[in-house]
Amino acid sequence: MMSIPLFLSQEHACSYLEDEQAQSVFVHPSCPVTTAIYGQLIEQGFRRSGDDVYAPHCPHCAACIPVRLPVEKFKPSRSQKRCLIRNIDTQVVVKPAVFEPAHYELYLRYQAIRHGDGAMADSSPDDYLGFLGSSWCDTRFVEFFINNELAAVAVVDQFEQAWSAVYTFFDPKFAAASLGVYAVLWQIEQARRQQKEFLYLGYWIKACKKMAYKSDYQPIQLLIDHQWVDFIYSPDDQ
Repeated sequence: MMSIPLFLSQEHACSYLEDEQAQSVFVHPSCPVTTAIYGQLIEQGFRRSGDDVYAPHCPHCAACIPVRLPVEKFKPSRSQKRCLIRNIDTQVVVKPAVFEPAHYELYLRYQAIRHGDGAMADSSPDDYLGFLGSSWCDTRFVEFFINNELAAVAVVDQFEQAWSAVYTFFDPKFAAASLGVYAVLWQIEQARRQQKEFLYLGYWIKACKKMAYKSDYQPIQLLIDHQWVDFIYSPDDQ
């Protein structure tokens, strides 16, 4: 078994929970990560940001829980079925993970409206691609078109037995189409068609609204104490 060198970051303010300090463990840059190696690491709760592979390692908090969806067992909720109907005419194009000005401009519009006070709103082209792309991962940029206009882009990593939803950004004027939801539903269906076992959805944080939505996709699995366990969502759990 390959030994993976790791290093621990300094503590910093948490991006998701107020008054919390965050810390992460990273795969050391000296380690030559590949899609296959990352496919094993993501099973252990790691994620990537650009070429950096990390996992939360906060000394006083365990709120970030890795989640994945067994795609064959997925059953859409009533609201998710309505989302599918709303997007029945949405066109999808899958492209390589390379820089395109139209994607970048859409990304900046999304950040300005949704995260205007964050650092990503001022991302340069290198910042943008350095966050979403990767020099070693099998990544795709998935375009969603409404009335022949680019409405959203979903970034997807592909592995032998799974897909990973990396990030989705959309034109705020198409907010009524629920393209963030539709992008996940599309990924679930495509992963199922390709006979993948799981769609990884990143970290679920119950107390953070923008991260808690992931339990809306059922049946979801959580990585607890190094074991994947089924989590049945109930409104009472919110």
